[in-house]
Amino acid sequence: MARIRVLVVDDHRIFAESLAAALAAEPDVEVAAAGSGPAALRALERAAAEARPYDVILVDAELGALAPGGGPPAVPLPRQEEPGAVDGIALVAQVRAARPGVRSVVLAEKDDPRCAARALQAGASGWVAKDCSLQRLLTVVRGVLRDETHLPPALLTGVLRELTATRKHRTESQQLVESLTPREREVLRCMVAGLGRKAVAERLFLSPHTVRTHMQNVLGKLGVHSTLAAVALARRAGVGPAEPVATARLAGDVVERGSQLA
Repeated sequence: MARIRVLVVDDHRIFAESLAAALAAEPDVEVAAAGSGPAALRALERAAAEARPYDVILVDAELGALAPGGGPPAVPLPRQEEPGAVDGIALVAQVRAARPGVRSVVLAEKDDPRCAARALQAGASGWVAKDCSLQRLLTVVRGVLRDETHLPPALLTGVLRELTATRKHRTESQQLVESLTPREREVLRCMVAGLGRKAVAERLFLSPHTVRTHMQNVLGKLGVHSTLAAVALARRAGVGPAEPVATARLAGDVVERGSQLA
């Protein structure tokens, strides 16, 4: 019998252990648990190295979040204080990028159309209430392995509305970016990369005054009033950061530049 390897990722120990035990009682399921995003990523990497990859991860939507009232999560799993802790949706995105063969299902305390839409955009294949029946959860786990997407019926309308709004905002942002000149788009990509005016000037071989003018034009055409707002709009439109400069062509020759322009 082919066994389904499941990784439960939740920082509430009682819930994680109870769910893992219930799943392990199934004859075709093998299960483990992780108490944080970094621990989950390490478990996925270790399993892949051993040629025993996980098939599905079940991720707490509020992984690492504060409990109601601002206190720490109730009964957290023992874990080291480690940098790079991520929330549930961010973990889904990281797993999708690092282990595209692993299916992600988000476990949620409550139905939230906006959060569910974010989860789907991050790469989740399912959204399940934490208080659902074990049989329902197993149906979702087996379904996502058949490339199905599972959402509670009550969430469908709200999620579709959120996805449609996101698509509309992306399209509007793309149209605004397309109104920029090629040079202004170069400047915008530098802004997305976090470069200041002087660094942009050095990179593009322009004077700081010219760069300042380009930046003002970019803000004006995008209809925003700050660099942060411009960067946010650019990211919605799919504009990536400028690549690090390794070489620059001058008078037909390639001159090595290193990390900074000479």
